[in-house]
Amino acid sequence: MKINGNAIRPGNIIEHKGRLMRAVKLQQVKPGKGGAFAQVELKDIRDGTKMNERFRSDETVERVRLDQVDYQYLFADGDMLTFMNNDTFDQIELNSDLVGEPLPFLQENMQVTIELYEEEPISVSLPESVVLEITEADAVVKGQTASSSYKPAILENGVKIMVPPHIAAGTKVVVNTADGTYMERAK
Repeated sequence: MKINGNAIRPGNIIEHKGRLMRAVKLQQVKPGKGGAFAQVELKDIRDGTKMNERFRSDETVERVRLDQVDYQYLFADGDMLTFMNNDTFDQIELNSDLVGEPLPFLQENMQVTIELYEEEPISVSLPESVVLEITEADAVVKGQTASSSYKPAILENGVKIMVPPHIAAGTKVVVNTADGTYMERAK
C-alpha cells in the first residue's frame, strides 16, 4: 500500500531501498525556505542497522502489511526461544534478538504476538505490562517527600527499576515491558 511521505508514523513498516525498515522516530520539519518534510529514523528489521531519511510530502513509500499471529512462549534453549501457535499448535524456534530490549520480561506461558512478513517471523511483541515481584528494595531515606521521590529496586528477573518509597521487597508490581518502568502496585 502506497502512503505519502508525511503519513509515516513511528512503528510503521515500510519498504525502502529494497529493505524492510521500521520507523523508530519521526520529526516533522518546516524550514523557512522550501517545502516541509518528515525526518525519519529507520531501523532495518533484519539486521538492526539504523539510518535517517527525509521524506517530502509529495514522495510516496510502500507501507508493508504484516500478519500478526498469537503465540505462547514455551521455553529458552540458549539464544533460541520456542513459541507455540495458539491455533495450530505448531512450534517455532526464534532467535532472542527478535524480542529485543523487552527480553528480560518474557515469561513462560506468556501470550505474545509474532509479526510475519511472507511467512517469515520479523518481530515478537510482548504484552504492554507484566506483573513481577520486588526481590530487593532500598530503605526509604528520611526526609524524602513521597510525591516526587523514587528509590531503586530489583525485580525477580534481575532488572533494576525505580519505585515509589512505599514499595518494599516481596511486593508485586506492574511493569511496562516497553521501557521497564514502574506503572503501579499489582492488585
